[in-house]
Amino acid sequence: MAQFKYVVTDPVGIHARPAGQLVKEIKTYDSTVTLTNEAGKSADGKKLMQIMGLGIKQGQSVTVNVEGGDAEGNCAKLKAFFEANF
Repeated sequence: MAQFKYVVTDPVGIHARPAGQLVKEIKTYDSTVTLTNEAGKSADGKKLMQIMGLGIKQGQSVTVNVEGGDAEGNCAKLKAFFEANF
C-alpha cells in the first residue's frame, strides 16, 4: 500500500470537471484508490459521485491510498496528477 496527503490549492476545490478527469485517470490503474477527506469520510476513486460527496474545498487536505497492482508507481503518477490539477 502507498499513500500521500495533498492540500487542495484550486480555488473551487475538487469540483465536477477535475473530479471527472481524476476518475478517468484512476480507471487506467490496476490498483484500488481510496480518497479520504479531513472528516474521515472515504470515497472509491473510480466513483465520481462519491468523490464529489467528499466536498473537498480549497485549503483542505485529502489522503489518497493506493493498494494492489503497481501501488508505488500508480501513487507517484496520481500525486503528479493532483499537483497538476488541484
